Amino acid sequence: MALENQLSAARQFCMISPMRSPIYFIAAAASEGLPRLCGKLERLIAASRVLDLVSAGDSVAVKLHFGEAGNTGYVRPELLRVIASSLKARQAKPFLADTNTLYQGRRQESGEHLKLAREHGFTPEAVGAEVVIPDDTKPENAVAVDVSGRFIKTAKVAGLFAQADAFVGVAHFKGHLMTGFGGALKNVGMGCATREGKLAQHSDVSPSIDVKECVGCGQCVAACSAQAISLRADKAVIDAALCVGCAQCLAACPSSAIEVRWEQGGNVIQEKMVEYTRAILAAKKGKAAFFNFCLKVTAECDCLAKDDPCIAPDVGILAGADPVALDQACHDLVLRAAGRDVFKAAHPKRDGAKQLAHAEELGLGRRDYELITVSQ
Repeated sequence: MALENQLSAARQFCMISPMRSPIYFIAAAASEGLPRLCGKLERLIAASRVLDLVSAGDSVAVKLHFGEAGNTGYVRPELLRVIASSLKARQAKPFLADTNTLYQGRRQESGEHLKLAREHGFTPEAVGAEVVIPDDTKPENAVAVDVSGRFIKTAKVAGLFAQADAFVGVAHFKGHLMTGFGGALKNVGMGCATREGKLAQHSDVSPSIDVKECVGCGQCVAACSAQAISLRADKAVIDAALCVGCAQCLAACPSSAIEVRWEQGGNVIQEKMVEYTRAILAAKKGKAAFFNFCLKVTAECDCLAKDDPCIAPDVGILAGADPVALDQACHDLVLRAAGRDVFKAAHPKRDGAKQLAHAEELGLGRRDYELITVSQ
């Protein structure tokens, strides 16, 4: 009863409106196997009609996470093929895409990121669509979008998402160290940002140098277009007054000696992330749909290079045109299935409701929803 009271209180301010966003749900479990899951996804798409938003000839950016090396939580390519096929049946032109990461790993640079995506099965032949990871070292692949938000004035996002005619977000719903949980909103806000945009969300300060790890190779100096980095006594030094936060040095460093002060952005990262979500979706009104996969719900995101254990039972697949209502519904269903707030237990210093509240405040959707169950 206490859990139900908690869930109700989290949304009570939305109840003044009789309007609720429709969210479509089909129960599913990873143990059912991919053929059955693909069949359920097809039924969900048909019943929800969420992909009817596209028109013939539309370019459709399908945003997903290809999974870090060693991670198994990402949404499988067979399921993306179902979505791509449904879009092509409507004579649209889908492409699958993600952006590079701030942290050191195989997803930090476009060539290696694309190679990893292929290793995970995301080939054009397997998914039935082009697979694209923009080279964020090229200025022409990034665009600046005016947001005029509380924290973000101008968002730096990957141009291919901003310029596509329509947008489909595909997210693995799970926990997250900095945002409590991550779903549709995080997949868009964090996932569509350039490296510079990601740094702006995570921290208000310039990166720092771990002098113990720095080998004085000078690669960061060469990569810094702002000339904010120099070598002193064979160690790199960043001049915070000159640093523009482009984060190219993080990608250039071969010894992982450049760090982001992650915790300094912890208090407002969710609001910043949502303002980046607004930057992408503001131009996609009536042309955006979202799928959340509440399968293999883990404590951390798919950026972890390991097979993270589940923290809740599988719930199913949800779809809708309102990313706020979708994330709220997923959150509620996971907590009910687990019988406790598994996200708060995993990340006691984070309140994931902040992202939902700020997104509703910005007009990205509403937290009050009507859950429509699709028959098996």
